[in-house]
Amino acid sequence: MVTRFPSGQEIARKWYVVDGSGQTLGRLASRVARILAGKENPKYTPFLDTGDHVIVINAEKVRVTGMKSEQKVYRHYTGYPGGLREEDFRKRFDRKPQLVVQEAILGMLPKTKLGRAMGKKLKVYKGQEHIHQAQKPEPLAVPAR
Repeated sequence: MVTRFPSGQEIARKWYVVDGSGQTLGRLASRVARILAGKENPKYTPFLDTGDHVIVINAEKVRVTGMKSEQKVYRHYTGYPGGLREEDFRKRFDRKPQLVVQEAILGMLPKTKLGRAMGKKLKVYKGQEHIHQAQKPEPLAVPAR
């Protein structure tokens, strides 16, 4: 028996569009991360990027549950002394909701070269319009709860 792995030419990537209206952020992010990683693909291989492209629209209409909107804080370190920067969830969501959705999805991907390649196939937009009509994206239903 010989194990056959798909090569780069054999991987046919599809384009999906996901509407974030009324979706819970974490559930949306986990579903999209699985598609980006290729785990929904029958040719899934853990060490190859077999995922599809995903477009998330209506990022400003995504909701969070519990006390996250009041308690969640985004932190990053600039690399300089005293360079720890903080921004609370509500302020960042009002400023750039697409960044909140993108960080939630990318945080569920591997922190390797392969994970960065998967993350490049993600496009997040604030409103209804996107610039990827030429790729003919298929609507993807994310089950809402």
